Amino acid sequence: MSDFGSLLEHEIPRLRRYARALTRDATRADDLVQSCLLRALAKSHLWQPGTDLRAWLFTILHNQHVNDVRRAVREGVNIPVEDVAPVLTVPSTQGATLQLRDLDRAMARLPEEQRQVLLLVGLEGMRYEEVAAVLDIPVGTVRSRLSRGRDMLRHLLDMKARAERLGVESAAAEEPDAKAAA
Repeated sequence: MSDFGSLLEHEIPRLRRYARALTRDATRADDLVQSCLLRALAKSHLWQPGTDLRAWLFTILHNQHVNDVRRAVREGVNIPVEDVAPVLTVPSTQGATLQLRDLDRAMARLPEEQRQVLLLVGLEGMRYEEVAAVLDIPVGTVRSRLSRGRDMLRHLLDMKARAERLGVESAAAEEPDAKAAA
């Protein structure tokens, strides 16, 4: 190793301390020191033996840091993808979409009277008395239709879920017949 190389090696710990103080980040500090050393080796012909090597290296390091800061301001903030990957990922919504599709299909299979009551109470958030007034039926009828509609909806959605678990789409159509036979 040349004299210049051994002199450079001797200054590395001091350069690293200064770089860490400038960047407040060990990884960026190491990158800054590496850039400084590469530049110093490339420009070694400009260093005059007998002058203060440490001051020359610290000047290179400082100027390199200023250039990096200016570049970051000009280009914008660069954040490693690994640091923000958990935030950037979006949970899939296919499950919710499929559940809504299944609910819509099950609602379509309900008798009109039950569907009306379910929509007014469940979707619109109306009280039983309000639903009774809107549909011009007694409150007891609203409760009865709501109860039967919910039971039928649970049954229809449960059949769909069981069919998907079994991997058989036709099980939903066959199951009511199986219960009727039993």
